Amino acid sequence: MTSEVVPYAEVIGDPIVQSKSPVMHRAWLEALDLAGDYRRTLVTAGELDGYLRERRADPNWRGCNVTIPHKQAVMPLLDRVDPVAAEIGAVNTVVNEGGVLIGHNTDAPGFLEPMRPWLAQRHLLRTARIFGTGGAARAVAHALWNEGFTLVIAGRDLAKAEALAAAFDRADVHVSTLDTFARPLDFDWGEPGDRLDVVVNATSLGMTGKPPLEIDFSNVPPGAIVYDAVYAPLETPLLREARRRGHPAIDGLNMLIGQGRIAFRHFFGAEPPTGPDQETVLRALLTA
Repeated sequence: MTSEVVPYAEVIGDPIVQSKSPVMHRAWLEALDLAGDYRRTLVTAGELDGYLRERRADPNWRGCNVTIPHKQAVMPLLDRVDPVAAEIGAVNTVVNEGGVLIGHNTDAPGFLEPMRPWLAQRHLLRTARIFGTGGAARAVAHALWNEGFTLVIAGRDLAKAEALAAAFDRADVHVSTLDTFARPLDFDWGEPGDRLDVVVNATSLGMTGKPPLEIDFSNVPPGAIVYDAVYAPLETPLLREARRRGHPAIDGLNMLIGQGRIAFRHFFGAEPPTGPDQETVLRALLTA
């Protein structure tokens, strides 16, 4: 007797054991009673090309999510890259359409989802301080730029921050080294006024097994939203301190779930279940 053949997708990266994506996608498949599977697959840099060639020929493979360190390296190996992903310069979702591999970026719209209530309001000034220069930071920067934010991009390597900033009109983009934000800032921010500020950690700092992001909160404008893309642990030192100081705080599960919903539609052609009850159950599964 042969086992049932079902469509499947997966997440690839190196390392990959920390990924929660299989839990999320399998929960949606079960809730919708859809035949399918979602897996976690370790793919090293040297294996990436061979992995795609092998999967391309598998009619049951719907595609994959792409995480560190492949979001940029995967792009030249694809047949086509969606214009948004090309603009961002990073792919986190590969879709197999009859053997044609198409790259998308679902990080950018997924990142914005929990910020929609703030973005729906009008502001005289919007500023974003983005920590990181990798694939996630690229998606975050482009998402916020398109929402009218002036950007400050900070990286451990100033040259990488400069390279990311070069994709934008430099009149509204500034660069800095990450350690600048670890030093106290002698500046009177005044009242928040009619402005929207956001501080985003798009590095791996604060992740389980990694050192924390060093930041002095004198560099954070009053009332700024503090958003950490890290979701393991769910409450990073950055978010803990932000909440203690009264800042609105957004954890990394929001971005994971937001981008995952879009990827799920690409892979399985269905809308993941939504609503407060489903969200509560999903977050419980992802933090178990």
